[in-house]
Amino acid sequence: MTPIRGMLTLAELAERVERGEVDTVVMGFTDHFGRMMGKRIDAEFFVEDMAERGTHACTYLLTVNMEMDPVRGYRYANWERGYGDFHMVPDLSTLRMATWLDKSALVLCDVEEEATHEYTAVAPRSILRKQLDQAAQSGYTAMAASELEYYVYEESYRAAAEKEYNHLTPMGWYIEDYHILQGTREEKYTAHARHHLRHSGVPVENSKGEWGHGQHELNIRYADALTMADRHIVFKQCLKELAERLGFSVSFMAKPTPDAAAGSSSHIHLSLWKDGQNAFAGTEQLGPVQGSEVFRWFLGGWMAHVQEMMVFYAPTINSYKRYVDFSWAPTRIAWSFDNRTAGFRVVGKGSSLRIECRIPGADCNPYLAYAAAIASGLDGIANRIEPPAVFDGDIYSAQHLPRVPYTLEQAVNQFANSSFTKQVFGAEVVEHYTHFYRTEIDSYNRWVTDWERQRYFERI
Repeated sequence: MTPIRGMLTLAELAERVERGEVDTVVMGFTDHFGRMMGKRIDAEFFVEDMAERGTHACTYLLTVNMEMDPVRGYRYANWERGYGDFHMVPDLSTLRMATWLDKSALVLCDVEEEATHEYTAVAPRSILRKQLDQAAQSGYTAMAASELEYYVYEESYRAAAEKEYNHLTPMGWYIEDYHILQGTREEKYTAHARHHLRHSGVPVENSKGEWGHGQHELNIRYADALTMADRHIVFKQCLKELAERLGFSVSFMAKPTPDAAAGSSSHIHLSLWKDGQNAFAGTEQLGPVQGSEVFRWFLGGWMAHVQEMMVFYAPTINSYKRYVDFSWAPTRIAWSFDNRTAGFRVVGKGSSLRIECRIPGADCNPYLAYAAAIASGLDGIANRIEPPAVFDGDIYSAQHLPRVPYTLEQAVNQFANSSFTKQVFGAEVVEHYTHFYRTEIDSYNRWVTDWERQRYFERI
């Protein structure tokens, strides 16, 4: 296999530091929103000390809201406990150049408890690790890919903020799905993104225009689920920081404007492998698909638990505004073969057979989304959960099929009241994330929106 460009061993980093090619190492982990948090470390100090010992960060980072306020009501960290430190432990298998930054490398970290050095249960990467360990106990490796969509705007982030994110200029001015001419206009941004990802340990497949004005998709190569979740995080960080550097802005909101032709998704492709072979491959007939019992039961479990896992696929108030019929976003829980109206689109055959879940939005935290999918599928295998019959035709018009939740409030209530989520994640994690999502709902309910002013200011 060709080595992945941009990935570094510690020895290779040390050589680059010695030659003056790297002077900074970004040590990062993700909070619940999927934002990268951490520190910039002097590169010599990282090589000599931090690579082995790691560093510390405040526990409040796993309890903050979007504005970085420490939120009360969490057991994990609070004012009463004094907001101490947890341990950021670099996973050196993620060490890479960050070529979009000057003379910088980047390493992703696990979050560990200071006293026990165990993975912090409520940290997103820990939650995924737990589910991957469950899969490994049965001999499975989960292979995954994220298909991320986003909108690109001509304004810089500061200019967008000064305009209160209203009336921004999308980089494209007509629907550009697969459109090479419009894609060419966006190469002033996208070409840089492909280049820097490829040279920073995130191998690229392709990029293309999407269905909205200024909406794009850039696909990266699949990998084991942990590596893919890491690539997903690096991808978003690179694209945001690159936009900042070039004077543009990019948004991974699920639905950035009411008139956006399509929301932005993060379609998840997933398969299980065992002994070097795709465990989904087989000769049993399931509708038009030939696959194994493992494939059938994994699909059944994944579908059966969508509603109670929905907060991990659609984590924000805005997420649920993407689920509109005839918008390319799935609204019904059904599966089909190569059918883009389905929440679960089965594609490939033999060694390439996989399940594409089209439900997650681009605003999802990949560690949590993958953890939810794998936990659900493994339960399907353990309990031999049968999927519903394959659906053939327009699923948008099939009003009798079960629907994804309409709001974050509906979704978090199902998550909080589910015995299954407590079983697979633990009661501590479910309580913690229930408080996190309900805090987001409370913040929204207190906010006076432009919609309210436009509707009620004069006429009520």
